[in-house]
Order: sequence, then structure tokens, then C-alpha cells
Amino acid sequence: MASSETTTTSTPQAAPVAQQSNQGNPNRKKALTAVAAAVVVAGIAYGAYWVMVLNHYESTDNAYVQGNVVQLTPQVGGTVVAINADDTDYVKAGQLLVKLDPADAQVALDQAEAQLAQTVREVRTLYANNSTLKAQIALREADVARVQSDLVRAQDDVTRRAPLVATGAVGKEEFNHVNSQLTAARSSVAAAQSATLAAREQLVSNQTLTDGITLEQHPNVLRAAARVREAYLALKRADLLAPVDGFVAKRSVQLGQRVQAGSPLMSVIALNQVWVEANFKESQLQNLRLGQPVELIADVYGKKVAYHGAIEGLGAGTGAAFALLPAQNATGNWIKVVQRVPVRITLDPKELVEHPLRVGLSMDAKVDVSKTEGRMLADTSRVSTVAQTNVFEHNNTAADAEVRKIIAANGGRVAKLDAPVATRDGAPVAAATVKRVPASAAVASLAPVGAAASTITPLK
Repeated sequence: MASSETTTTSTPQAAPVAQQSNQGNPNRKKALTAVAAAVVVAGIAYGAYWVMVLNHYESTDNAYVQGNVVQLTPQVGGTVVAINADDTDYVKAGQLLVKLDPADAQVALDQAEAQLAQTVREVRTLYANNSTLKAQIALREADVARVQSDLVRAQDDVTRRAPLVATGAVGKEEFNHVNSQLTAARSSVAAAQSATLAAREQLVSNQTLTDGITLEQHPNVLRAAARVREAYLALKRADLLAPVDGFVAKRSVQLGQRVQAGSPLMSVIALNQVWVEANFKESQLQNLRLGQPVELIADVYGKKVAYHGAIEGLGAGTGAAFALLPAQNATGNWIKVVQRVPVRITLDPKELVEHPLRVGLSMDAKVDVSKTEGRMLADTSRVSTVAQTNVFEHNNTAADAEVRKIIAANGGRVAKLDAPVATRDGAPVAAATVKRVPASAAVASLAPVGAAASTITPLK
């Protein structure tokens, strides 16, 4: 009875508790409602922020600093005798970095210079022979005039004595002697004409080697001068100069090392001309355009330093397409991998001066794609030079100066074609009077004399 009473007594007290639990905790419900409302508001805010801000940017942390790594390579082989720069050194364009043994190149240059001097003097002889041959032609013409005069005199002697032979006033022996003199005179005229023709042909042959060109432009001189330039450049190339301003890196050359042409000795990196190569996913390229502004953060400086640049160009292919071992997607099991395309970003030079970067540093790039009016790929050719150095132009100029010096020292004074070259009866004969004529014209000009002589026949 006691236990039943107790149970009966406790039953009315449990009823209000069950009723209270069915109604729930109002504080808890309010807290859950507030959390749900906060989540909804945050989602709406984030959606609005994504639509208004985040949707206008494309970002990646797969970006690295790139630059021109200029290799220093010799143009001629030789033994290293001096090294004037080491890793981390700053060098100026034109500064001597490595020196090779110049002994062999100096010997080759001396030989080439001697050959050029000899060639210049030989060509001078060709020009001098023109004057000599013109003088010989003038002498041969004088001989022709003299023997023609002897021929006319001999013909007159025969003509006068021919009628007197029949009357006996002139003996037969004397007449035969005069006829012999006439024949000898004709032979002398023919010999003098042949000698004149040979002299003219010899002058024509020599003039083919000298006409229309100066001593400096003669092919033989030009060939010897080219050898001097080649030897001079080989000597100067024993000094390896820095092609650009920058910092030395990757020095591998050692003192006394025998290097071959084209072997890399060290690198020079211009840190004031670096850029960033950002590798964006292919799904991020839809809104990327040339000229869009980019904000970059370097891990070496942190978020306190921000770089500003612009997209200069988009790669023509993905990184996998130009890999050393490209993927073979047509064989075996295939797994799709999101590809990335390199995007080149230029940097502000002033910011690079304040906070220098090194090649290979990691960067975070964020591109503002709110404006998509630009081009995705370039459609015009570059009008300016990408890179240029004037360090090696001095060698070419110095080589030309060395050639001119040798030619001037051995050239002397070459006689002009219109200068007096011969004398006739003590008076100078201008070279212009000795004209260059073909052999046929020379024979034609001499033919009348021989023809006139051949019409005079001795009387028997």
C-alpha cells in the first residue's frame, strides 16, 4: 500500500515537466534562429561581394619571377688567363669579365697584316703598269711612223730608178738593192704595227684588272682586308665583355681552363628587366585580356609590399605541350588533368628599384578582369627591338680603321688615268691620247698603210 501511494503521489508532479519539455526551450530556439539568420545574411553578403568584387578578379599562386639569363660564351677557343668577375658581382656592359690567351690570334693578325701590305703593293704595280704600257704604245706608234717614213722613201727610190734601168743609167744590181730596201721597209712597217697591236692588247689585258675601281676597292685588296678583319676580330674576341648590365651568376669557368667557342662560362642577369610568368588554369583564361592590371605579392617581402603590373601576353600553348616529355594521352589509362597556360606580366620599373626581385621567386598574382574590351592575343608585330647591345660594334670599327691604316701606309700615290705618262719629241703625251681599242679596230687603223705599200711593186 505504501508503494502504491507513493506512485500515486508522484504522478501528478511529473505531468508538468513533460508538458514543459513538449513546449521546448525558448532560449535555445532563439539562439538557433539567430545563428540561421546570421548564416543567411553572411551567405547573402558573400554572394553580393562575389558578384561585385570577387567575380572581377582571377588569381593564382603559381607565378614566378623570370628574367633574361644572358650567357657569356666565347666566340673563339683559347686558354683562360684571367677572370675578372665572380658570382653576385654587379657588372656594367662592356666590362672585361674573362680574358683568353691572345698569342695565337696575335700571330694570325700579324700574318694577315703582312699579306694585306704585300697585296696593296702588288695592286699598285698593276696600276703603275697601265702607265708603262701606255708609254710603250706611244713608243710603238712612233716606231710605226718612223718605218712608214722609211717605206715611203724606199718606194720613192724604186719609182725614180725603175725608168732608168732600161736606158742603162742605173745598173741592175743597184736596182735590186733598192728593191731589197723596199721589201725590208715593208717588213719593218708590219713588225712595228704588230708590236703596237701587241702593246695595245697588253694594255687592254692589264686594264681589265684595274678599270672602274680604286686601289682600296680592288678585289685582291678586299680579300686581304677581309682576312685582316677576321684576324683582328679573333684577337679582340679573346677579351670576353659583359653584353649587358647585371649580376653575375652560375660562374663555371676556371683559371687555365681550355674553352671552346660557344661553351657557357657564366651568366649575367639584368634584375631591372625581370617579369612575372603566371600559370593560370585553362578555366581562368576566359576573361583575361592584354593590358589588364595585375597586383602581385612576393613571398620574399610579404603582403606589405605590393607590385603593380599589366598583362603583356598570353602563351601560345600550355606548359605540357612544350614539355621535354609531352603526355601521350592516346595510350593507356587516361586521367584528365587541368592544364595551365603561362601569362606574361610586366612590372613597374620604379617598384623594382625600391624592392628588387630575383629570378625564380614565388609570386601571388591577382588580375582585374572587370574590363574585357582588350584582345586576348596580339594581332600586330613588335616594332621595337626586344634586346640590343652595342658592346661589340667597337671591334668592327677598330678593324676597319686598322685596314685603312695598312692600305694608307702601303698604297703610296697611284697615278691617275689622265696624268701624263709618256713623251714624244720631248713633249708630254696625255694618257687620254692612248685609247683602249679592240684588236680588230687596231688592225683596221693600220691596214691603209700596208695596203698602200702593197700596191707598189718593183719593176723587173
